Amino acid sequence: MVEVKNVSKAYGGKSVVDQVSVKVAKGMITSFIGPNGAGKSTLLSMISRLIPKDSGDIYIDGSSVSETKSQELAKKISILKQTNHINIRLSVRELVSFGRFPYSQGRLNDKDWKHVDEAIAYMDLESMQHKFLDQLSGGQRQRAYIAMVLAQDTEYILLDEPLNNLDMKHSVQIMKVLRRMVDELGKTIILVLHDINFASCYSDRIVALKDGRVVKDGPTAEIIDPAVLLDIYDMDIRIETVEEHKICIYFT
Repeated sequence: MVEVKNVSKAYGGKSVVDQVSVKVAKGMITSFIGPNGAGKSTLLSMISRLIPKDSGDIYIDGSSVSETKSQELAKKISILKQTNHINIRLSVRELVSFGRFPYSQGRLNDKDWKHVDEAIAYMDLESMQHKFLDQLSGGQRQRAYIAMVLAQDTEYILLDEPLNNLDMKHSVQIMKVLRRMVDELGKTIILVLHDINFASCYSDRIVALKDGRVVKDGPTAEIIDPAVLLDIYDMDIRIETVEEHKICIYFT
């Protein structure tokens, strides 16, 4: 379990995350939703210790994130930010191998390469594993980055807007594979998502943030509700049920 207790973060005197407390259970997809500036990405980055918190505590399986050694934390939790800029020209296979750094420190053994091969296969990248990243489409490149995270072999996977700049087809592919990673591999995935319909269709639980605070936290069916969504987004959003999924109609 990930446990966030009264965590705050401010920049230039402006509060971005304000006294947030939330628990993320194992073995499910939990989505952070909310308007721009709600603090979703900042909270995700503090959980993974990419950025320091100003106050509060964060625990993973009972251990304080602040007091865990970096190498041990990297074996427990992995994060993929929404912008990934790598200045060197890498093949897919080379990128995925970076996921083994917490274990190999750059000197990969047979076990490390087995994890790399399994991650490449799981993300259906075998046919393009020797291509360079700049030769791939946006969706293929995102699958390669997720394969890198998968090769890291952490129980907890944090993804910051993994559907950013992807078309519908590739967005669905990514969400389906994340669902499989939870259902088949027992991973625990925390996502920042802007599209509430993807959150509705693929999440087990949703944490809604607004102005740096948690507005609502609960099972997906409780959050995808017109009154709750009005409180989050200040919009009247109609809900239709399609094949047992709650779909939000907010275009009119």
